[in-house]
Amino acid sequence: MLKKSIHKWVICLSVIFIISLQNSFCQWNKNTWSFGPFIRPANVNPILSPEATTFLDPMSGKNIGWESSDVFNPAAIKKDGKIIVLYRAEDNSAVGIGSRTSRIGFASSSDGIHMKRLSKPVLYPALDNQKENEWPGGCEDPRVAVTSNGTYVILYTQWNRKIPRLAVATSKDLIHWHKYGPVFRKAYSGRFFNMATKSASILTKLVKGKLEITKINGKYWMYWGEKHVYAATSEDLVNWNPLVEKDGSLKILMSPRKGYFDSQLTECGPPAILTNKGIVLMYNGKNDDGADADKNYTLNAYCAGQALFDANNPTKIVHRLDKPFLKPTMAFEKSGQYPAGTVFIEGLVYFKNKWFLYYGCADSRIAVAIWDPSKME
Repeated sequence: MLKKSIHKWVICLSVIFIISLQNSFCQWNKNTWSFGPFIRPANVNPILSPEATTFLDPMSGKNIGWESSDVFNPAAIKKDGKIIVLYRAEDNSAVGIGSRTSRIGFASSSDGIHMKRLSKPVLYPALDNQKENEWPGGCEDPRVAVTSNGTYVILYTQWNRKIPRLAVATSKDLIHWHKYGPVFRKAYSGRFFNMATKSASILTKLVKGKLEITKINGKYWMYWGEKHVYAATSEDLVNWNPLVEKDGSLKILMSPRKGYFDSQLTECGPPAILTNKGIVLMYNGKNDDGADADKNYTLNAYCAGQALFDANNPTKIVHRLDKPFLKPTMAFEKSGQYPAGTVFIEGLVYFKNKWFLYYGCADSRIAVAIWDPSKME
């Protein structure tokens, strides 16, 4: 009798152990889709800081220090064996977040860490057909990607200090850009033209070691938005149609979560990536400043998260990390314009078999973190 009881207990314990292992495996397996860990290389960050470089501003006719106050929120892409970083730079024309004029600078690197800058910005307010949308606030927060035929597409925020508008420009060399203006100008008879829009992550795919813009069901896709995550599709990469509900309101795909690091905002990050597990969207989560905040992180801090969307239905969220994969820890990530702490991701490049993630630090500096997938094998 005793032997039978022991035998039953052994069987029960074995079943419990197996179920526990299965559950653990399932929990682990859910996260095999995510990228990382991203490690900050020692003694190199920040890789870009403000400089006193001047250029002749076409709007004022004066030589100004276009990147003298802050540099942050960088896009990044691979070109001709180098990494190119396109970053937001602010002059010293005013004090306070959103009060200065922003322009997009250009830096290149052979190793992804040590940068060589151009002395002039490559995308900025000028006496062109986008003056009304870009002056005096400027060109902000770029994300960049490339088509299979080598056309570079930049999605950035036009800021006239009245309404921020998500805009697009294209280039063949990343230096000379053709501006097309607001991406939602024509959609739904201009319904969203005068609505605040920003932060677009266009869908890409790794092709022969290079991220390229790709399609699903014959259309280009992008995720966009600051508080919530929305989506839009396009036939030509210039004119975009936001996805809407039956009542005409924007279709919300992802929102802030009470009690989590992204309890206040979920703002899109680098271009999304189509993988064999689904679509990986990296985003910037802002912690709340009240009862909804995650108490494990500083109030109002920006940390980086990841979400997985269904490859066959890009509007369907499948998984989402409950904890940030990158958070402010360094002094330069917790000082500057945004002392609550900010790692704001916008650039991701596959380079020399590693992933280089570029991010803004407290709206004042630029840094890089690197993931080496070979160390996971």
